Amino acid sequence: MSFLSTEIRSIRSSSLAHNAGWMFIGQGLTLLIQAAYFILLARLLGVREYGVFAGAFAFVSLATPYSALGSGLVFMQHVSSNAQNFAAYWGNILLSTLCGGILISALLCVIAPRFLNPESASIVLMVALGECLCRQLVLCIGQMFQAFEQLRITAATASIASFLRLLAVGILALLFHRATAWQWALTSLLVSVVAGLIASGVVMALYGRPRFQPRLLLSRLGEGMNFSLAGSSQFAYNDIDKVMLSHYGMNLANGIYTMAYRIVDFTTVPITAMDSAALPHFFRKSQEGVAAVRGLSARLAWRAALIGALAAACMFVAAPLIPYVFGKEFGESVAAFRWLSLIPVFRGVHQLTGSAITGMGFQRYRTIVQLVAAAFNFALNLWLIHGYGWLGAAWASLATDGSLAVANCAILRSLQRTALEA
Repeated sequence: MSFLSTEIRSIRSSSLAHNAGWMFIGQGLTLLIQAAYFILLARLLGVREYGVFAGAFAFVSLATPYSALGSGLVFMQHVSSNAQNFAAYWGNILLSTLCGGILISALLCVIAPRFLNPESASIVLMVALGECLCRQLVLCIGQMFQAFEQLRITAATASIASFLRLLAVGILALLFHRATAWQWALTSLLVSVVAGLIASGVVMALYGRPRFQPRLLLSRLGEGMNFSLAGSSQFAYNDIDKVMLSHYGMNLANGIYTMAYRIVDFTTVPITAMDSAALPHFFRKSQEGVAAVRGLSARLAWRAALIGALAAACMFVAAPLIPYVFGKEFGESVAAFRWLSLIPVFRGVHQLTGSAITGMGFQRYRTIVQLVAAAFNFALNLWLIHGYGWLGAAWASLATDGSLAVANCAILRSLQRTALEA
């Protein structure tokens, strides 16, 4: 009992816990807004036009992590421990996002007709500029506030961007009974531009103007690409199963599984919030050595796993409520939800230990593990989905997240042993 009381007092007095709380509130609010946004958007566009937009959006999403060249995390790594670097790395974010976003948008526009139907390909440029340029800028600015532990502003930035999209789709729904994918792509681009301008204005009002140093962009390019590669590999092992279910024509199975997976994402919001709040601490703690970072990550990973276990228990018990909330057609999601209920435990461990690896400056090791995890997940899905549908996808997800947790723990232990031997 005294141990539990000590833990509670420690959490209540911790700035990291306060920051994690703000991120949890912000991310939870963002998820609720996004849920309303996707429902309204589907009703506004209808099945066919929604399919046109979804095709373009999914295609763009594959390249989105590369558009900012990891400049937000590069900022966090170099400014968290030395605030005097702010202006130069703020300029680096603007240069990286502008150059990378425009270049990737143009490239996607050129190659889109080879991969997409003509209607989806025709809106790729607008979708790409909105996602690769404007939205990535907003995300990087959120990471800037994260570096200064201004998690309230980070959370507000994400929520405002999502709210503007919800507001836009709501206005379109009031003005038009139905809209085309082209109309929504244009509206979404305009909303993204407004969100980017607002976020940039807030940064300059609070911290000052950027200083542009193209040589800095080039010198940090390799470092940033490591972060980008990690982001794209994370997308692969989280969402490749849904792409493959669609590829095999298992649309009903995909709906059952995807709905259950999105609820799992919501239940892991507290863990993601803790991870977001912890990353600047890992960067600063790295000045004290590997042992200090590993000690902090062990404590936080233990707490995250505990939160994940509590979420898993709640998910397992509450699963039968799904048909009442989402409709009887989602009855099979009860079983999918229960199979996926262990993911929060694994995710809690691999996210916190992975951030510790990043904070120590060994992002390349984390990136390699994530790439291997993506390949492992793809191979498992290729084997399991064809025979078992969404159940095979659930097994592959559990195996992948569990393997990531084990691998990250092993890397941290190896890094500490190497440091002791040096």
